[in-house]
Amino acid sequence: MKLLRPLLLAVVLAGAFFYFTTYHRSQTHTTNWFGRPSKLEITEAAGGETPDQEEQNNISVYRKNIGGHILTNYHVIADARQVEVTLHNRKKYRATIVGTDRSHDLAIIQIKAPDLTPMVLGESRNLQVGQKVYAIGNPFGLSGTLTSGIVSSIRSVQEPDGMTIDEAIQTDAAINPGNSGGPLLNWHGEVIGINTIIASTVGQSAGIGFAIPINTAKAVLNDLVTLGRVRRPALGVRTIPITPELADQMGLPADYGLLVVQVVPGGAADRAGLRGGNERAYLGNTPITTGGDLIVAIDGQDVQDQQDLSHVMNNHRAGDSVRVTIYRGKRKMDVNVTLGEAREQV
Repeated sequence: MKLLRPLLLAVVLAGAFFYFTTYHRSQTHTTNWFGRPSKLEITEAAGGETPDQEEQNNISVYRKNIGGHILTNYHVIADARQVEVTLHNRKKYRATIVGTDRSHDLAIIQIKAPDLTPMVLGESRNLQVGQKVYAIGNPFGLSGTLTSGIVSSIRSVQEPDGMTIDEAIQTDAAINPGNSGGPLLNWHGEVIGINTIIASTVGQSAGIGFAIPINTAKAVLNDLVTLGRVRRPALGVRTIPITPELADQMGLPADYGLLVVQVVPGGAADRAGLRGGNERAYLGNTPITTGGDLIVAIDGQDVQDQQDLSHVMNNHRAGDSVRVTIYRGKRKMDVNVTLGEAREQV
């Protein structure tokens, strides 16, 4: 179930965005508070230290992360006519929506507030089950609440609206209605995720909460801040997944991958020289064309089905270059492809 959609978001997640959009650019009253910067700078983790006593560390993590500009969930501000933010010191500010990304359930809003401290964005790629984590939020309206737990699992999770969170961080840290958009932190106090949904039959924490990994957010931050939207990447191909049975019937050199049925004219794959099918055939009662390239990997990561392709695309944006490994006939080769924008292609 989705967490409640509070119009009032009392915990501010990412002061880093204040840093690179306002404070870092100017410390005078002439700052263009709601201007759109041409380039994004992010305060990222530089490395770790040996932790102190656990209680003292809990206090330190909390104090470092109770203020700033806001990176939040899309569902928190979706359809809102007005967004208001209350900081930990109870001061309220009207916010402007800077950018939204419904498919990743992310949004950035901006407030005009002085003396905000940027948060440090950590790394979510190599999280291990058992690592200590902390969640800050406003469960049931109780502002500035800190809970702790561990990383319980890393898994793909489908949200109620049908969108999928790849590599979602599952945690047993108590997450309840009101935690949406709040940070999930490591023991250094670095943001590693954005709390978003809970698995519960009673509408409150059952020890199974999920956060969007911060690397997913970092991949789209520049677009959200500078454009207000995400340039969703597209390979520009229509494909069918290959099973061992199909590979045997078609005489393909690999028993997995995506067979390119068609390339979009003028799209990313077409520009890179990937080839679609040229021979008429039927898959059951569905007419297809065979003889096209067989995609088996992207940037060294095996691609066995459409879900694998979607996962790779979620870690990129339009304009990125990827190395696509294909079979053309029996010949294995790599092709560099500059990804196009999804809204311009099918």
